[in-house]
Amino acid sequence: MRGQFMTPKVILALLVAVPLLTSFLLPFIGKVSLRARNLLSLLAVLFSFGCALALLPSVLAGNGPAIDFDFGFGREMFFADKLAVFMAIVSSMVGAVIVLYSFGYISHYPNQNEYYFMVVLFLGSMMGLVFAANLIILYVFWELTAVASWRLIGFFREKEQVIRADKAFMVTFFGALCMLVGFIAILPVSGSFDISAVSQAFRGQTVPNYIVCLILAGLFAKSATLPMQTWLPDAGVAPSPVTALLHAAVLVKIGVYVYARLLVVVLPVAEIWHTIVPVVAGLSAIISAGAALIETDLKRIIAYSTISQIGFIFLGFAVGGELAISGALLYILMHGMAKGGLFLCAGIVEQKTHTKDITKLGGLISSMPVTAISFLICAFSVMGLPPLGGFFSKYSVIAGAVVSGHPWLALVYVAAAVLTIIYLLRVFVMVFMGPAQKHAAEGSPVMVFSVALLAFLSIISGLLITPPFDFAGSAAQQMLGMIVK
Repeated sequence: MRGQFMTPKVILALLVAVPLLTSFLLPFIGKVSLRARNLLSLLAVLFSFGCALALLPSVLAGNGPAIDFDFGFGREMFFADKLAVFMAIVSSMVGAVIVLYSFGYISHYPNQNEYYFMVVLFLGSMMGLVFAANLIILYVFWELTAVASWRLIGFFREKEQVIRADKAFMVTFFGALCMLVGFIAILPVSGSFDISAVSQAFRGQTVPNYIVCLILAGLFAKSATLPMQTWLPDAGVAPSPVTALLHAAVLVKIGVYVYARLLVVVLPVAEIWHTIVPVVAGLSAIISAGAALIETDLKRIIAYSTISQIGFIFLGFAVGGELAISGALLYILMHGMAKGGLFLCAGIVEQKTHTKDITKLGGLISSMPVTAISFLICAFSVMGLPPLGGFFSKYSVIAGAVVSGHPWLALVYVAAAVLTIIYLLRVFVMVFMGPAQKHAAEGSPVMVFSVALLAFLSIISGLLITPPFDFAGSAAQQMLGMIVK
């Protein structure tokens, strides 16, 4: 009976519904028991992770479940394929580690009930978005992530934090509004907002360029890509687990995910866009890497690094080909773990030294060795050094660009990769090496365990690269098979 009830369709429904519904319970539970609230937050995210893993057999067999219901804007609500399940696994896995880290980081701050409510709502909205089978549903969850991130960025409620939270919300909201107009412009052709109907309607014809521009405005705003990148470094005023969520697990990855879903698979775009997008992303990668070289705020440096690394993911999806696309998917996983680790390490440094200015830090490896080594391992993965997981994703993306006939683009990204090595080594040396300028100690056991876990995953994902690489390759093959022509 249990096996008959827990069908792939039921698992998909629970994967989306449980974290969303749980998030609304957390503030009430927090008034009764802080420990129960914290545990339930973690269990809700782990539940989504478990459900995403449970969907693997069906999607690998090509029988991903779908949920249909006539809700006025279409009939298709959610569906699972390899791309969606891959994103769900990455987001929920890294999200669970971030929630665990929060137990130590947030424990002495006010507004904790709202914090856990927004974090779990944030991750639940991500689940709804990646499995959305309808453009309106996709937009609704897209905006839910914006509302949650707005409250989380302004968590400390001081004037500077509120201003920067408002900026992040306004930039991403403007982009989302442009994207919504693009979706509405599709309707006269497709007759429905269902993604499958849109796909069928555009067979044999390319999408008008103005619609592509409108959709890209939303994607670039959410993924903090040039020229809409400025809100992301400013979001460093948020608590460190929030910045890890924004950069590593959820928010900026939404843009590249929807780009892959819509502008690679569903909507046939003019060939010129396969050059424009990686060029813009390449400029974003180089410029933000240059900014990271001269910045002295630890969290802003890592934020500029995120903007730069997102460019590599856009490159892989935009140039196409199985190697490049599988590299882009692998990049989402490896960057999520490593960049999450960098931000969580930065949170320990900031909380224990009361500064983010790297010129006022130094010698911390002697007092917080686990944090220092974890930071270095995660940095090596972001740099793309073997044998860590980040090497395989970065190599696949750049090699995929060459194979797809874009060697000059690959050179731009090689330059960005070199800059990544320089600015991350600069950070490590200034923060952890040399004479000590600040007295500090390791963070709480749960915080140190979290950063060590992400560092370990960055190592093990490189040493055991075959399973994630094969899954990314399988997802890339499915995407290429679904591309509308």
